[in-house]
Amino acid sequence: MAHGKSQRLRFKRRRNGRTDYRRRMRMLRGGVPRAVVRVSNTQVTCQLVEFRMDGDNILASVTGNTLAKYGWPAGASRKSVPACYVAGYALAKSAITAGHDSAILDIGLAASSPGSRIFAALRGMVDAGLEVPHGESILPDDDRINGTHIDDSIAKAVEAAKKAIEGA
Repeated sequence: MAHGKSQRLRFKRRRNGRTDYRRRMRMLRGGVPRAVVRVSNTQVTCQLVEFRMDGDNILASVTGNTLAKYGWPAGASRKSVPACYVAGYALAKSAITAGHDSAILDIGLAASSPGSRIFAALRGMVDAGLEVPHGESILPDDDRINGTHIDDSIAKAVEAAKKAIEGA
């Protein structure tokens, strides 16, 4: 810890390991809204966030709890790969209807493993029509997106949720 008079204390969010300010500044310089994806212990949260000097403004938001509105099964996980895909799909549809057609992905301090839940949400956003710069090699394959590695009923739930989002 910095205690001397010539030492400077770091920002609290940097000390706690919550924010990488250099990466955040690179994202903010573009002026494009950020598609923020966070996976907690119980659910996924996808938000479209715009920077303002007085604080970030959330333009659209979808969480694992709101997936039930689109017909997601009550007993199914709200943070699995298919749930993340559906949340990303729903976020992109609501962002497009609000007049936002492009964004950049903000994964925070999460590990960027190819095929992970964060990139499943990215694939949902891209499939819904939101323009997000990405490489095709990081996206999960169709079997994981549809949930056939979990259960066949999840694949049906993903299709039903997509139809409900299209109709909403």
